[in-house]
Amino acid sequence: MAFSSTLLITGGAGFIGSHLVRRFVNKYPQYRIVNLDLLTYAGNLENLHDVEQAPNYTFVKGDINDEALLDELFETYRFDGVIHLAAESHVDRSISNPMSFIQTNVFGTVRLLNAARKHWTDKSGKRFYHISTDEVYGSLGETGLFSETTPYDPRSPYSASKAASDHFVRAYFHTYDLPVVLSNCSNNYGPYQFPEKLIPLMIHNIFQQKPLPVYGDGKYTRDWLWVEDHADAIDTVFHKGTIGETYNIGGNNEWKNIDLVHALCDIMDELLERPADASRQLIHFVKDRPGHDRRYAIDAEKIKSELGWTPTVGAKDGLRRTAEWYLAHSGWLERVTSGAYLNYYTQQYHNR
Repeated sequence: MAFSSTLLITGGAGFIGSHLVRRFVNKYPQYRIVNLDLLTYAGNLENLHDVEQAPNYTFVKGDINDEALLDELFETYRFDGVIHLAAESHVDRSISNPMSFIQTNVFGTVRLLNAARKHWTDKSGKRFYHISTDEVYGSLGETGLFSETTPYDPRSPYSASKAASDHFVRAYFHTYDLPVVLSNCSNNYGPYQFPEKLIPLMIHNIFQQKPLPVYGDGKYTRDWLWVEDHADAIDTVFHKGTIGETYNIGGNNEWKNIDLVHALCDIMDELLERPADASRQLIHFVKDRPGHDRRYAIDAEKIKSELGWTPTVGAKDGLRRTAEWYLAHSGWLERVTSGAYLNYYTQQYHNR
């Protein structure tokens, strides 16, 4: 079968990556999609069972730090584009093991950039799209929004590693004329998210009637982006974004953590037909984590005005859809956690 374009998506078996791979495989049958993923704890091929037999889809298990593998893939498939999502992405893990974040997020990104630079001797029609986070901007006060011109001020090993990778991508654009685009997104949520993150962890613990650990005073504020809206935004930036530019992607859904947990408690109590406020009794405030940023909020006006993208799913609707999905896929949740992980993770909250 002849394909009009061949794309490499890194980290495509993860949470955001699997939604993106599914979207591209189904929406663009004329594209060949190659998914490179190491299948660490958060990568799961079960996330893509519905497209694994598609004629335009290929999975490769491998590490973005494997230079020989990257050379082989670029030589074999002659990629027209790279969408780079592979990353270590959890702040708590970065605090306990920063070196793994440097290895994957910084060294891995640079090795991928080097492969593209080496093999794209003719850069026409090529595009390297690097996906990043709003955490690189640091912390906001009670007011204000992150824009694409906000100075970087990372506060955790995770955000520092992503900031470094962003800088390398831009440096390769300026130094080597590599055709790049970047985006920085707010917190994603939705189906298939590994349950170390706030929303699926709370859903699972509510279902199991276990404690709901909330950091500090619970007033840390985040903007929440429905994962399929993010996949749509990535699609838009990849096809329409201006080379060398950065686009902030947000959900226009600012929530304090405690308010979000309260909303999830109420939704779950309704879905599980439990008494009102039953799950709120499980909330347990725990010692704050080091360097915890107070507030993130995205100004997504640039992607709206220049590329015509806006989010479509509001937070309350998205939270209900997420809760319903996890309740309907309890088997998936048990398989990815292997029965023991969430107990361990909840204990880590209590120990902080």
